[in-house]
Amino acid sequence: MMRLGRCCAFAGLLVGVFLAWPAAAHPLAPSLLDVREREGGRVDVVWKMSLLQPRGSNLQPEFPSHCTPLSEPTAERGDSSVTFRWSEDCGARGIVGESLRVVGLERTRTDVLVHIELRDGRRLRRVISGADAAFEVSERQSRWQVAFDYGRLGVDHILSGLDHLTFVLGLMLLVRNRRALLFTLTAFTLGHSVTLTAAALGYVDFPTRLVEFAIAVSIFVLAVELSAGREGDATHRRPWGFAFVFGLLHGLGFAGALAEIGLPADEIPLALLTFNLGIEVGQIAFVAVVWGLLVVMGRRAEAAPAWLRALPVYAIGSLAAMWCIERAVAWLR
Repeated sequence: MMRLGRCCAFAGLLVGVFLAWPAAAHPLAPSLLDVREREGGRVDVVWKMSLLQPRGSNLQPEFPSHCTPLSEPTAERGDSSVTFRWSEDCGARGIVGESLRVVGLERTRTDVLVHIELRDGRRLRRVISGADAAFEVSERQSRWQVAFDYGRLGVDHILSGLDHLTFVLGLMLLVRNRRALLFTLTAFTLGHSVTLTAAALGYVDFPTRLVEFAIAVSIFVLAVELSAGREGDATHRRPWGFAFVFGLLHGLGFAGALAEIGLPADEIPLALLTFNLGIEVGQIAFVAVVWGLLVVMGRRAEAAPAWLRALPVYAIGSLAAMWCIERAVAWLR
């Protein structure tokens, strides 16, 4: 009965998650606004926007009213993003003490990482979101602000990544013992931490769409293992090894998101560490919510029909199959 209760709880969780999240597995698609102030009031602008932006969004940087464009933006389309470049003339007044805004950000749930290099040598970095879509160019940014911004990005990314959370949910279905689950989730964390760090520092590099397709395949493989129910096989006996191997793959996906926004040149270790910690905080929060639902729902599921036992596994498999098809088509285009 306890196993049935677990299945009922997971089924309810999967249905709720599926309805709450949009179809894309990564609705979070941070943009990058890079601003470099030159002599004579010239400001060079790079606006990099992910192709994973929500439908209907039209984000546009807005400069102070005394700034005028010196050139029309030039567009460069990449594998997963589009980059616009142009220059502004902000005169002797410059941009210090002024505010830069991103119009339309308040209607989305994405973030924008702002990099500013001033002509006096100062470098400022902030993450802005819909709640506060403006950045005031004033004083130096502290290391604590860098840590907070990248930590928040890590939390946002894992909690908005339905594919990664679905894999974690599958691991919780695979492992019944709490102690074994702790080891399994730790192995998954170690795996994605290794490849996230290596990819972010440029030691490994794989095409983003290939990585996203492989992540979808990993979730489908996990669903197949769950549906087979072979509790004596190596996957069930050593789930931490299974989790570590696929954690390496998921780490490349995290690194792809981090590559979209970049790392501050003078604070790379701190930004990388806090981004990784943010991912872990979000993952722990998700696991805690799942266990909370188990406590609340598990005791009420004794009378549930038998078909609910298979529902969570087939829900995971169906989502994974859908992602495999979508990402294979996108990859082959």
